[in-house]
Amino acid sequence: MRVFGFFLALLSLLGAPLLGAYLAGKPIENLLVFPPMTTELTFEKAPFSWLAYMIMLALILLVMLPFISRIIRAQKTFVPITRKKYPFPWWGWLGLAIMMLGWLMAWARFHWFESLQTYTFTPPWLGFILLVNALTFHRSGKSLLTHNPGFLIALFVFSAVFWWYFEYLNLLTENWFYVNTGELSNWQFFWYATLPFSTVLPAVISTSELLKTFPQLTAGLENFFPLRAKNNKTLAAIFLATGVAGMLAINFWPDYLYPLLWLAPTAILASAMAMAGNTELFDGLPAGNWKHIFTLALAALICGFFWEMWNYGSYTQWMYSVPLVQRFHLFEMPILGYAGYLPFGLQCGLASILVGKIIKKSI
Repeated sequence: MRVFGFFLALLSLLGAPLLGAYLAGKPIENLLVFPPMTTELTFEKAPFSWLAYMIMLALILLVMLPFISRIIRAQKTFVPITRKKYPFPWWGWLGLAIMMLGWLMAWARFHWFESLQTYTFTPPWLGFILLVNALTFHRSGKSLLTHNPGFLIALFVFSAVFWWYFEYLNLLTENWFYVNTGELSNWQFFWYATLPFSTVLPAVISTSELLKTFPQLTAGLENFFPLRAKNNKTLAAIFLATGVAGMLAINFWPDYLYPLLWLAPTAILASAMAMAGNTELFDGLPAGNWKHIFTLALAALICGFFWEMWNYGSYTQWMYSVPLVQRFHLFEMPILGYAGYLPFGLQCGLASILVGKIIKKSI
């Protein structure tokens, strides 16, 4: 059943966009380019719409305000936990130095550094990951780097494949595109991009581990509203079909359904894993415990802020072309676009669970 779930997820995640393109009468070869990265826009997008903007804003608030309200109300009765503080490790200072130096080299335009200017996005994130793990160790006495290094290394490896998948999906919507990529061949471009892509999962999961040492951030969510299902397998099948349908539909109406790029893969992967017997990410929901899910979403949002900030002044960077809401930017990202990082955090959590299972089997 587990092997079946894996292949079902793989077939759905990779095949649904191709089938959707075929059904929509679009050239399938447009999704089979190498590397699957958008460097120029090939179709026009719907212009800004106040109606669409307000509808999307209302939907975001409808989802997030109950959580925020619950956390705020829980602060009145929250009892702080006295924690033993551990020495801040030397490699945390090293991470801070690498992060700041990497930031400087990414945003500066030194003449003597021109030949390397394209390759500056990875160092700040390597330093960030070191620093976040050091802070986690300082607050709790353990971190992924010190207590589960094999898992952390595996996250780096899997992360590259993980984010390349979203570059593949972006070929459907072209919501972001890369500029100033230099005179790189396709293979050079692939390896250049793979290196920073490998930091995505380690950054989000490490940040999630740090946030767990601040229980006040999720106060009240341990007994929030319960989410129960009479038949988990049936519900998983329904969500899987919904996710696949969403993937197919993006091809027909990319200007209106592009948010499904972040929602549909979550539904597909979570459902396939549940059908294979793994519901780890959602095990707390029947009892009303949303702490883990909220922490992952918040971790991705925090990392999203730094991704967009460091991208803003970089030479080789991505830009956005988002239909209907392309206004009111924070760095290059339209402000409502940050909501996409919330479900992305759940995808990172699901991916990390898969990595953990693979690591356990290989030991």
